[in-house]
Amino acid sequence: MSNFWDLIQLLLSTFVLIAYLFILFQIIGDLFRDSELGGGFKAIWIIGLVFLPFLTALIYIIVRGRGMAERQRASLQRAKSETDAYIRQVAGKSPTEQIAEAKTLLDAGTINQQEFDQLKAKALS
Repeated sequence: MSNFWDLIQLLLSTFVLIAYLFILFQIIGDLFRDSELGGGFKAIWIIGLVFLPFLTALIYIIVRGRGMAERQRASLQRAKSETDAYIRQVAGKSPTEQIAEAKTLLDAGTINQQEFDQLKAKALS
């Protein structure tokens, strides 16, 4: 019976360790992503994470959690925009060509004015 509880304790402690490592790497990534925070403050946070890891991580999430989420969101949006631009470039059609194609469809009566406006807005975005 003791082996069963030892196994449960091992599983729980492993889970807590892995969860902590995820949080730690997220915090370190956020520190280096933040261009507004000075180098001295970044060094203080890193030193705190080395010597008082759990307390520093908790304080960091409480104090800088909102900004952390905003920086993550901005980073993801920037990556999405770059990916979309790359896909448009590789696809080979410029926005002008897409609008010209849509205008041809409109003139032929294949699409209506509302659909043309949607295609035009999509090409320009």
